Amino acid sequence: QVQLVDSGGGLVQPGGSLRLSCAASGFTFSYYAMNWYRQAPGKERELVAVISSLGDTKNYADSVKGRFTISRDNAKNTVYLQMNSLKPEDTAVYFCNAVIRGWHYWGQGTQVTVSS
Repeated sequence: QVQLVDSGGGLVQPGGSLRLSCAASGFTFSYYAMNWYRQAPGKERELVAVISSLGDTKNYADSVKGRFTISRDNAKNTVYLQMNSLKPEDTAVYFCNAVIRGWHYWGQGTQVTVSS
């Protein structure tokens, strides 16, 4: 019943911006922290950003600090990732993630390509 649906990816030039969304259903969204991961070709999946259940605490990978902002709207059961000052090395498939009762749940992934 748990479902996470990612959207908002696309092609953007270096220095540009993109906003990813993840629509959640099938669980009490406001009870759980939410995460964004990314995976580039040939590389390991990495944790990009974390937001607490109420949105009061946020954490980021060093590689995206100051450029990315995670947020959530519990009334809409949606988590966002605002990506600014994008670099070619940000190119990856981005996945929304939640850990519910010890199980990992994943969005289908949305492709972000940063290229001139």
